[in-house]
Amino acid sequence: MPIARPESMPRPSHLLLGWACAVGLLSAPLPGQAQGFAAYITPPRFEVKVSPGQSLRQVLEIQHAGQQKGNYRIYTSDWTLNADNSVNFTDELAADSCRPWVAIERRELVIEPAARYRYRFEITPPPGTPARECRFALMVEGLEPALVQGSLNFPVGGRIGVIVYVAIGDAAPQLEIASTRVVTAGGKATAVVDVRNLGNAHGRLEGFVNGTDATGARFEMAPSDLPILPGETRAVTLIPVVEDGQPAPEVRFPLVVKGKLEWGKNSVPLDTRFAP
Repeated sequence: MPIARPESMPRPSHLLLGWACAVGLLSAPLPGQAQGFAAYITPPRFEVKVSPGQSLRQVLEIQHAGQQKGNYRIYTSDWTLNADNSVNFTDELAADSCRPWVAIERRELVIEPAARYRYRFEITPPPGTPARECRFALMVEGLEPALVQGSLNFPVGGRIGVIVYVAIGDAAPQLEIASTRVVTAGGKATAVVDVRNLGNAHGRLEGFVNGTDATGARFEMAPSDLPILPGETRAVTLIPVVEDGQPAPEVRFPLVVKGKLEWGKNSVPLDTRFAP
């Protein structure tokens, strides 16, 4: 496989992370512009395992939905997850960056209209690498920004960041509930579970719990799909589960929640009363 190493030109970015997520980040088309950015990418994120000294190849599918040929640049970035769940991307190598272990197929790519391209990349942690998590982003950026027509003409572009998590060796999360609380914003109260990760790989809470609010209404609740990175404590909201097209129920506090939240093959019990 042809190998292209990550570039080192600074390209900082601050973007909101919809990590359900996923965590693809997409610049949507703007009214009045030409083709612009027109890519759909799957999967939205990778969560894989590899042993030190071995190579792991993965494939990203890029679908070009434009009416003309699409020209794209592909590169890697380091990223950080902020307390408000937004993400900072940067081309500068972080102190513990594993991007030097990553080989990408090519830096630039041309895709025919309505065509798909299977883009390959590899991760090869050096022999003897201790158990840890390698995290980086694959950035797919349009090379032909369009002009938005208006009182002023200015170029706009778009890109998608696909987050890659690689557990090396026996790296694994170790999650625990540090505290529970109610957060009120804009007059709306939300049940929040603060989750601490004592492991050396990211984890996510999953599963369903049963909630009963002050009116006696009962409903299933699920944790938001957020990564808890090693060494971090992150606020995870509990959200009522609703069917497509149905409005979310109005939760009236105090709220009693019972059940188990899962992460991998593990679970943590939750039997808590949430009150503002």
